[in-house]
Amino acid sequence: MIAHVAIVGGGFSGSLAAINVLRHDGPRATLIDQQADAGVGLAYGAAHPSHLLNVRASNMSAFPDDPGHFVRWLASRGHAAAGQSFVPRLVYGTYLRELLDRVAADFPGRLRIVRGEAVDVTEHRGVRVLLADGASVEADAAVLAVGNLPPHTPVELAAESLGPGCYVGDCWSAEATEGLLDDDTVLILGTGLTMVDVVLLLEAKGFAGRVVALSRRGLLPHAHAAPAGAWTAIAERPSTVLSHLVRALRRRSAAIGWRSAIDELRPFTQDMWRAATAAERARFIRHARPWWDIHRHRLAPEVADRIAALRSSGRLEIVAGKIGLAATCADGVAVEWRPRGEDARRTRIVQRIINCTGPQGDLGRTSAPMLGALVARGVIRPDTARLGIDVDEQMRVIGRDGMANRRLFALGPMTRGAFWEIVAVPDIRGQAWTLARRLSNAHWVAEGL
Repeated sequence: MIAHVAIVGGGFSGSLAAINVLRHDGPRATLIDQQADAGVGLAYGAAHPSHLLNVRASNMSAFPDDPGHFVRWLASRGHAAAGQSFVPRLVYGTYLRELLDRVAADFPGRLRIVRGEAVDVTEHRGVRVLLADGASVEADAAVLAVGNLPPHTPVELAAESLGPGCYVGDCWSAEATEGLLDDDTVLILGTGLTMVDVVLLLEAKGFAGRVVALSRRGLLPHAHAAPAGAWTAIAERPSTVLSHLVRALRRRSAAIGWRSAIDELRPFTQDMWRAATAAERARFIRHARPWWDIHRHRLAPEVADRIAALRSSGRLEIVAGKIGLAATCADGVAVEWRPRGEDARRTRIVQRIINCTGPQGDLGRTSAPMLGALVARGVIRPDTARLGIDVDEQMRVIGRDGMANRRLFALGPMTRGAFWEIVAVPDIRGQAWTLARRLSNAHWVAEGL
């Protein structure tokens, strides 16, 4: 029996796990996080007022069993936002923080929040989470809800040899946007959602210079559109053979529009991923993932308009290519790059490089002490696609010996190797709810009872 669960990570995934464990009359929960403001996490805690959610309010409830919860919360707080609007992320951060505070008040003595860095998890009649300051937390089981790992520095960049402030690996740090002059040029590595966030932050901070965003294919996320009219969604799971799937998507896009064709796959994507062979998954990641990401993970229309305006004015340039060597020079950093489809290399002079290549999950390259320690002892292992932590369908981590651990679970984006679609709120909330029910033995009770 699990009477006490330790949850490592106080962002969206970990906080929802704690909230739902208590909602289901489950074990006591200890939430361990480095940040003082548990319940918010990087996505909502480091946001700027200009940053909007990428999902409509109507689909941002924290609870899969109460889909209208967030919209009702907005109304109760006087926010003039309908369910189809895209509200600021800071508002959503307030929502999550209030949920955590409310559950702590409703279940006194059942939730403990510990501020500290977890550096290891050991097992002996239960689990012990070791903290960097020497303290520890004893529990019957632990959940790794570590969120996204930071991007890796490209091997072509000898970042340590560049001048101070020339390369910023943590795009959310103050170093990324401070100390720039109006005639400076910033090179952003990556053209996805993180790049968009940083561009908006630079604009909000008053940066009047130029931004060049570089990625292998130069693909920019598409925008949401007005809700489509009614259509009859597919009833069966599509083929996991990539060529068949692409043809089916093209047919459906011609019939109902590409947004609807992507959206109607949502009920099937996790099952499709689980059913796919390792070769099919690898082929999808290698050839289709960039296009899937820009169609599946979209921008709020207001954000897309602002990015389009910056591009039209010449202040933002999106380029496709591969970065080469970089070296300091009199005017900043001389960066070599090769445009896509060309053999010749070019050089750009920039004053700062910001890494926005997106979260990585390769456990073999992580610098996180806890994950490194668990990998070294074989307690956890990378999934076959090296997207994160290998887990089974019950979210139990799988060790080097191939066995599932009944006391150690993983949750959130680091489980994308098993579930693929597990990076957005609608997916993570369902996963957190399911795991909480299992930890509480509520999975034996029919939903709705």
